[in-house]
Amino acid sequence: MNQQYPSALLEKAVGEFAKLPGIGRKTALRLVLHLLRQDVSAVEAFGRSVVTLKREVKYCEVCHNISDTDVCQICADPRRDASVVCVVENIRDVMAVEATQQFRGLYHVLGGVISPMDGIGPSDLEIAGLVRRVADGGVREVILALSTTMEGDTTNFYIYRKLEKMDVKLTVIARGISIGDELEYADEVTLGRSIVNRTVFNGTA
Repeated sequence: MNQQYPSALLEKAVGEFAKLPGIGRKTALRLVLHLLRQDVSAVEAFGRSVVTLKREVKYCEVCHNISDTDVCQICADPRRDASVVCVVENIRDVMAVEATQQFRGLYHVLGGVISPMDGIGPSDLEIAGLVRRVADGGVREVILALSTTMEGDTTNFYIYRKLEKMDVKLTVIARGISIGDELEYADEVTLGRSIVNRTVFNGTA
């Protein structure tokens, strides 16, 4: 046992929390000590919620967003414009765009971006599902709302090549977001304007 910790159980718990993204061992220790101060029932409820999430959460069979049902609330909402699909990298980006209240269409979550350096190719993403959605008809515009990074631009171009011969308008969000920024970190006003002021994508934008 590391002499820094008075208990092997404490050290193990800290080690598990420290595996979470953005959580260092100091923060992990603070979280574990906080849980130790809580009632057993509160800690059990915390643990159950995480286990239940992992076991029961679903991914929308239409857009791949997280959902409690086979089709998420956004895709099932008849008030949304199903003819406009906003392509995003991950679920956090859906939440970021929704927070702007500037978009009333549907989404398509890719699950990442093409990144050869990380071993992520087109087949590892939900690109084929996007192509099928467009091919099935009813989609008149696809908005490419990926991060303004080299990987995001590469993914945009790949999708463009897959959809360019289909009867669909391809647009990209305005570059109000700095190069290298991710959507989830953009403020709502900037992101909202980027969506409203989107431009036609011709493979080079």
